Amino acid sequence: MALTPHDPHNAREMAAVIALGLRIERRRAYGKPTKALERQVERIREQAQAREDARGRKK
Repeated sequence: MALTPHDPHNAREMAAVIALGLRIERRRAYGKPTKALERQVERIREQAQAREDARGRKK
């Protein structure tokens, strides 16, 4: 179930994206690469969107 009607993320996915966002910003502050963490966030977003799109087609 989506966390809000405006986005496809459930509570667990939203918490993971927020935690990864914090890690990304911390790494940026130290000048370290963040590409792998950004890919994880994109993967979570794509999976959530695909799930919601599939749910929308069933109705």
